[in-house]
Amino acid sequence: MNLLLPFLCLACTLQSPPEGKADREYDLVIEEQRWTPDTKLRPVRALTVNGGIPGPTLRLREGEVVRIHVHNRLKKEETSIHWHGLLLPNAQDGVPHVTTPPIQPGATHTFQFELRHAGTYWYHSHTELQEQSGVYGSIVVEPRGGVRERANRDEVVVLSDWTLERPEEVMRTLMSGNDWYEFKKGSIQSLFGAMKADEWKSFWEREKSRMPAMDISDVAYDAFLANGQREHDPGIRNGETARLRFINAGASTYFYLQSATGPLRIVAADGPTVKPIQVNRLLVGMAETYDVLVTVPRTGRWELRATAQDGSGHTSVWLGQGEPHPAPDIPRPNLYNMDDHLLAALEDDEMEIPASDAAALAAEPERPLPPYARLRATASTRLNPALPRRTIELRLTGDMERYIWSFNGKTMAEDGVIKIKRGEVLRLDLINDTMMHHPLHLHGHFFRVLDSRELPDAPLKHTVDLPPMGKCTIEFEADESGDWLFHCHLLYHMHMGMARVFSYEEQGPDHRPDFGEHDEDPLYFMASGSFQTHMNMGMAGFMNARNDYYAMWDLGWDDLNLDHVHYEIDLVWSRYLNPNLSAVLGARLTNHHDATDRAFAGIEYRLPYLIDSFAQVDSEGDFRFGLAKSLRLTDRISVFGEIEYDTGSEWEWSVGVEYLLTKQLSLISEYHSEHGIGGGVSFRF
Repeated sequence: MNLLLPFLCLACTLQSPPEGKADREYDLVIEEQRWTPDTKLRPVRALTVNGGIPGPTLRLREGEVVRIHVHNRLKKEETSIHWHGLLLPNAQDGVPHVTTPPIQPGATHTFQFELRHAGTYWYHSHTELQEQSGVYGSIVVEPRGGVRERANRDEVVVLSDWTLERPEEVMRTLMSGNDWYEFKKGSIQSLFGAMKADEWKSFWEREKSRMPAMDISDVAYDAFLANGQREHDPGIRNGETARLRFINAGASTYFYLQSATGPLRIVAADGPTVKPIQVNRLLVGMAETYDVLVTVPRTGRWELRATAQDGSGHTSVWLGQGEPHPAPDIPRPNLYNMDDHLLAALEDDEMEIPASDAAALAAEPERPLPPYARLRATASTRLNPALPRRTIELRLTGDMERYIWSFNGKTMAEDGVIKIKRGEVLRLDLINDTMMHHPLHLHGHFFRVLDSRELPDAPLKHTVDLPPMGKCTIEFEADESGDWLFHCHLLYHMHMGMARVFSYEEQGPDHRPDFGEHDEDPLYFMASGSFQTHMNMGMAGFMNARNDYYAMWDLGWDDLNLDHVHYEIDLVWSRYLNPNLSAVLGARLTNHHDATDRAFAGIEYRLPYLIDSFAQVDSEGDFRFGLAKSLRLTDRISVFGEIEYDTGSEWEWSVGVEYLLTKQLSLISEYHSEHGIGGGVSFRF
C-alpha cells in the first residue's frame, strides 16, 4: 500500500486545482443568448462569455497564481475552456476528457495555476463546435520586469469570423460537398471564369489531374470581427504608439494584417518576445497571436485592416481622429492557377533572408506567407544536446470534397496516440500533402520553428502554419507528463480527424487516453435529387468519415397521370478508400420489365478530368458500367451528363442543365433516354 501512496497523491493533484491563496480570481459565465455584431445582421443563437463576444480580457502578471471559476449556464450542453498557449499542469489544460472533465450543464469548474511566462494568449471552448458560436476571449500576462518594447497604449484585438448558420449546419454542408459557400464568396470556379481569367489551360490541367477546384477558405462568413465588431475604435490618439495584441480566434479564417500607417513592427509571436522586425503585410493563422507596434500620425484617422485570406471580407481597427485613411486593398488570390500557391511555399522554404528590414519590405510579395524565416527569439532556444532525440514524420492528408482530414492518412478515431518519453527531444517533420493551409497547435509545450540553418535563436511558438504542399520542422522537449493534444486549429478540420494525442509513456504500457468526443465519428444526414415533370431521382442517407449508408432512387413515368411508374431503388453501403476510389455493396429493388430484385457489389472510381465511373456485378450475373461528368459553365449554370450500360437492360443515358438559385435549390432541365425531356427543381440538403 505504501508503494501506491505517491501515485494516489499524484492522481488527486491532477484531478483538483491546487490549494492555497490565489493572487487573482475571475468568474467566467458561459450561457446562450441571441446575439448580433450589429443591426445589419439578424440576431442568432450564440454562446457568450460574461454576456459578450469575445469574453473579457484576463490581465495577469507573470509569477501570479490565478483562480478562475467557469460556470456553465447552458441548459443541455457540456462546455469547456482551454487556456491556449499557457504552460500549466496537465489537469488544468481544459480539454474535455483528455485532460479535464467536461463542465456539465449548471455546474462550475475551478481552474487554478501559476503564470509561468508572459505574453499574449487566449482561451476558448474545446467542446464540439462551440468556439465558432462565441466561446473565446483573451489573456494578457505582463512580464515581471515590464515589457521590452514600451508603448503609450496597450490594446488587445481579438479577430474572429461570424456565421448566421449553426456550426453543425456548416459542418454538414462541408461534408456534403455543396459548393454554395464558394458561390457566396465569389470564389467558385467555372469554364467561362477560367476563360475570363486567361487560365483556360490551367483549368483543364487541374481537371485532368483529378484535382477538385481549389479554394483558400472553407466557409462563407457573414461578418469578420475585431473585438466583436466589424469596425473597432480603441480610442488611440494621434501621435501615440500603440502595442496591439492581435489574436486570431477565427474558426476557419486566416487574416492578412496591413496598416495605412505603414509597416507593422512585430515584437512578440505566440506570446514570447522576438527581435523586432517590420512587415508590410502579416498573415496570421487561426490560434496565432502577434504583438505589433504602430505609431499613429499626428493627424487623420488611420485604418489597420484584417482581411480574410480568401478576400471575402475584412474587419477594421481605426486609429486616431480626423480624415479617414483606408488601408491598401490586398489582391484576391488566383484560384485557377495552383502554381502560384505551390511556388509560394517553395520560395519561402528556399529564400535567402534579407539583411535588413528595408530589404525585406522591398522583397515582400503581395500575398506573403507568415514571416517565420525572419523571426528570432531574444535569447538562445537551443535544447540540451545531451538529450536523446527522435524524429517523427507527420503528413497532413485529407479530401476537401468529402471533408475528411487526417495525419498520415488516418483520422484521430483511427490512430489517435503518439507515445513519447519524458526527457527526449521530439522533432516533427510536418509535410502538407493537401491544397489547404493548416495551423497546427501543440498543447502544453512551446516548440522551436526550424529551417535548414537550425539557428540557436529559432523562435518559440505554439502554433505554426503549413501552406499548401509546404513543409516545416519543429522540435520540442518532452518535459511534461500526461496526455497533450496536437491538432489542426481550423475547427472543422480538427472535428473531422486532423488531431493526435502525445501521450507520455510513464503512464504505463496499458494507458490509453480518454479522447471523449475527439475520436467520435458522427453520422450526418444528407439528401439530394430532383423533382421533374417526367422523373424523380435522388438519394438520401447518412455519412461519416469513411462510410455512406443511403438509398438511391430513380422513378419515371410515361404520362402525367402517373399510371405507369417505373422505379429502381438501391440500398447501398459505400466504403471510402481514397479520394478516387470507393467500394460499394447493396441491394436493388425494381419493377422494370424483365428485371428482378437483386444484390450487387462494385467500385466507384474517379477518372482524369473528374469523370466519375463505376462498375458493378449483381447476384443475377449481370454487369453494369457507367460514366458521369458535371461541368460548371458560369457561377450559376452547370451542365451534366451520364451514360451506363447494363448487360440486362442495355444502354441508358441522360444530359441536362442546372441553374443555381439558393444553397438548397436549383432549376433543372434534363433529357433521359427512357423518360424523355422535362424540367423542375433539384434540391440539396
